Amino acid sequence: MEAIAKLRNIPTSPRKMRLVADLVRGKKVNLALNILKFEPKIGARKIEKLILSAVANWTQKNEGARVEDADLFVKTIFVDGGRQLKRLRPAPQGRAHRIRKRSNHVTVIIDSFQAQVTDKAFDQSPEAATA
Repeated sequence: MEAIAKLRNIPTSPRKMRLVADLVRGKKVNLALNILKFEPKIGARKIEKLILSAVANWTQKNEGARVEDADLFVKTIFVDGGRQLKRLRPAPQGRAHRIRKRSNHVTVIIDSFQAQVTDKAFDQSPEAATA
């Protein structure tokens, strides 16, 4: 059973946030949280809180299951561009340069490793091969 968490309108550029998201893609949740705890980039704190939120969403969906036994991992994480605030900065000789203040949206999907194994075993059953 997978759980989703989204964070919208983070006031950093998507390119900077993708560098942090690439560090934890496909990693187990405990390892991803340890990586993000010691990462100096500004987006690491926000993604760390987002992964903790996804774990909380997973526990709400799976009452009675323990997080330690579930073997959770970051299935997908992606960063999309958000809205841009357009500002003007004075330039020489009466001109103006446009400044684009970018923002982004981050989506994290975590899943249990056992659920992945059972789904693959179900897909490779002999009945499916003959049909």
